[in-house]
Amino acid sequence: MTIGIIGEGAIGRYVRAHLEGVTVALVRPGREGPGRVASVDALPGDLRLMLDCAGHQALAQFGPEILARGIDLVTVSLGALADDALHGRLREAARTGGARLHLASGAIGALDALAAARVGGLDAVTYAGRKPPAGWRGSAAEPVLGLDALTAPAAHFEGTAREAALRYPKNANVAAAVALAGAGFDATRVRLIADPDAPGNVHEIEARGAFGRFSFRIEGRALPDNPRSAALAAMSVVAAVLRRAAPVGI
Repeated sequence: MTIGIIGEGAIGRYVRAHLEGVTVALVRPGREGPGRVASVDALPGDLRLMLDCAGHQALAQFGPEILARGIDLVTVSLGALADDALHGRLREAARTGGARLHLASGAIGALDALAAARVGGLDAVTYAGRKPPAGWRGSAAEPVLGLDALTAPAAHFEGTAREAALRYPKNANVAAAVALAGAGFDATRVRLIADPDAPGNVHEIEARGAFGRFSFRIEGRALPDNPRSAALAAMSVVAAVLRRAAPVGI
């Protein structure tokens, strides 16, 4: 399979190192070179899959054109879909091109159980995201908390998954994944916490509905070269590609 990638950051580098077949990168103008192009039009004609590892802005900029061209797209930028207008453009482009936008699970699990529970009806879904202070640097948490001076856990956001995804475009993709799998952006409650004693990036989901109830917790590690990028998010992109190629999938 011939694969292209958007993004050369920590997640993009991990994905390229663990996948065969990545032959081209879509980059910003001025960074072109061997194996690097700056427009969707310049992508190889035999390309059938693109991997978005670059964030919300890249998905908005390139996603509709990639899908309309008939190229399937895997993304971890799920928070971008909190923008209804972008969500609609991506959906319409996929229909036009006969392509599919695949939402990688990112840094969280239990989404299959949550999606199954949605069939019977969900009464409540909550997500709590807890990271060390360094994991929130460069985000909307900085004006709210003195991250360097924290000595105890402190919440800096409580609201809906839609609000979280739009306010924290680099930090709330997990909240968006939970919302998309379950009760939706506006019915999913989110709490974001900076915790100097956190063992890593900690994600907790609680759900209640006709199926019963469940709670799920994962303590994830960041990629070594970026404390804001979850290792499991990068792994989920690789896993999504491997599932496509497997004769039996789960």
